[in-house]
Amino acid sequence: MARSLVQQVAVIPIRDGRVCMVMSRGGKGLVVPKGRLEVGRTAEQMALQEAWEEAGILGVVHRQPLGSYRYEKAGTRFEVVTFRMNVITVEKSWPESSWRTRHWLAPAKAASRVRARGLGRLLRKLRASSLE
Repeated sequence: MARSLVQQVAVIPIRDGRVCMVMSRGGKGLVVPKGRLEVGRTAEQMALQEAWEEAGILGVVHRQPLGSYRYEKAGTRFEVVTFRMNVITVEKSWPESSWRTRHWLAPAKAASRVRARGLGRLLRKLRASSLE
């Protein structure tokens, strides 16, 4: 029997050619902002919300997803639609700032720091020449 996939949305925020990564909830590594898709909200709206809550950044999300990836955690399978975001504003304080720190990394460095292979592939897909 096939298990269903939990749908999530992630955002790869970009500013000055660097990707914004945040410390994972457990403090064990760096991740991009992501969360579950909520009923009544578009994927783009959720990407903006996660960027604000987890990283304190505001910007413009590209309408076309960069791609998606899957992972499994604690016996649950997730599918994550991932969007690129051009960062406009970086705030000093944000909802999860008490336990998440921001890290701005070159895409290749960011790709080497993530555990999910599919997310690493999406980060490597970004070309320095296309990052604005």
